[in-house]
Parts: sequence; structure tokens; C-alpha cells
Amino acid sequence: MTVVGEASNGADVLELARKLEFDLLLLDMTMPGVSGPDLIRRLFVANPSAKILILSMNNESQSVRRALKAGAAGYVTKDSDQSVLLSAIRSVVSGGKFLDPALANAMILDVNSEDKAPHTALSDREMEILQMLASGLSSNEIAESLYLSAKTISTHKTHLMQKLGIDNNSDLVRYAIKHGLTRE
Repeated sequence: MTVVGEASNGADVLELARKLEFDLLLLDMTMPGVSGPDLIRRLFVANPSAKILILSMNNESQSVRRALKAGAAGYVTKDSDQSVLLSAIRSVVSGGKFLDPALANAMILDVNSEDKAPHTALSDREMEILQMLASGLSSNEIAESLYLSAKTISTHKTHLMQKLGIDNNSDLVRYAIKHGLTRE
């Protein structure tokens, strides 16, 4: 295996995906700037044949579903055994799909769960904004980072607060931390 590029933020990932030839993109779900499902979708615009394997600390089944729905071919947690990561790489490079076995079990149990957390109803964009707010960014900073207007961010924030039953920023951040929804 040869590493042909490395990026520290979403914009750099997109730029490298346009310029470099690669067999597999190993991607963290929470990078500075564009990240998560939005980054995955943008990567397919930049490189339609990309094979993407997610490697993340986030093991919430909702995050895994969002990544796979956006087009990732596999998902592995950073605390997985090295052999699991190698199996995932081989599977995705050969055109297959791969889900960390520990995540698969958790997702099966989660599907059968009656007690869904309110954040599972958030859209991908609302989840992304929640994570950015929880990391300390202001609405204006989020708007600039996502190339959206501050009014659009405010609307998303209002909707996500309604869905979570939260009416202030402090409780919003506490909720994100409590449920492990903050960016790494």
C-alpha cells in the first residue's frame, strides 16, 4: 500500500480527490470545514469513482447510517483491531462493502430499539450544524465554513433545537456532548 496524499481539512480532501489518482480514500467523518456526509457527497462530485472507507472515533449507529447513505463503501472505528482495518481496506478496494463487526451488532440492536434519541431525527445538515455549534463556532463562522447565509444557519439551528426540545445554546452544547455528537 502506498499513501499518495494526506489532508487535514475537508477542502484539502476535495482538492486532492480532484488531482490525485487513488484506489481508496480513508476518511475521517469529522474534519475541520466540510465534513461528514456532506464531504462524502462532494467527493463523489469531485471523483465519481472514489471508493471511500470511513475511519472514525464515532461509533453511533446514526452516524454510520449517514455515512453509508451518502456513499461510503465501509465504516470502521479507530479503536478497531488492525486486522479489521486491513480487511475493510481489502474489501472496499476490491469493490465490496465493509462494516466493522462491532458496529454491525450495535446497529442491529439499535434498529430494534424503541427508545430513539431525539437527534436521530435530525437531517444531515442539522447534525453538521449541531456538531459545529458544539465545537464552539458561531452561526456566522458556520455560515462562512459551509458557504451558506447566516439566515440559513439560523433556520437550521431553530429546526434542530425544536426537534431536540432545546431552547438555548448552552443546553444544545450539553446535549451534543452528552450524546457524543461533538467533532473529534
